[in-house]
Amino acid sequence: MYKILFVCTGNICRSPTAEAVMRKLVREAGRQNEIFIDSAGTSSYHHGDCPDPRAAACAAGHGVDLSCLRSRPLRAEDFAEFDLILAMDNQNIWNLDMKRPDGDPRYRRAKVKKLLSYAPEFGDNIPDPYYDSNGFETVYEMIETACRNLLQTLPNDSGAQD
Repeated sequence: MYKILFVCTGNICRSPTAEAVMRKLVREAGRQNEIFIDSAGTSSYHHGDCPDPRAAACAAGHGVDLSCLRSRPLRAEDFAEFDLILAMDNQNIWNLDMKRPDGDPRYRRAKVKKLLSYAPEFGDNIPDPYYDSNGFETVYEMIETACRNLLQTLPNDSGAQD
């Protein structure tokens, strides 16, 4: 099984949206037995919280349900358990670099990239809509496009290709 982890700062807006969008796309493609999806935050200050209500409402407007998701912080084990960790912006990449354990080679398993590497037409970073209520729709569009493109890069045999 190929494992993908989406990461943002608090795991209440962007990364849970990406998790739910990707789960929906994977399910629609009939590949839920091949691809595992999760999300996490580089900080723990929202640990256990539901997604931001504005993110949930935006996603619901697109037929995507965030209600079962809860925020969790990134764990050292995530670097060993996931094949691909997708960050939302430069700050998240920096945080991931700082949090990746040194030494043990198993923590080098996960490839770390930005989600928008799968939708470069939107630029380099997915902005955090937490402080801009008008940004949720734009962020959703960026995430959905990138997730659709990401899914197309994953071969049906669950092997990594990017």
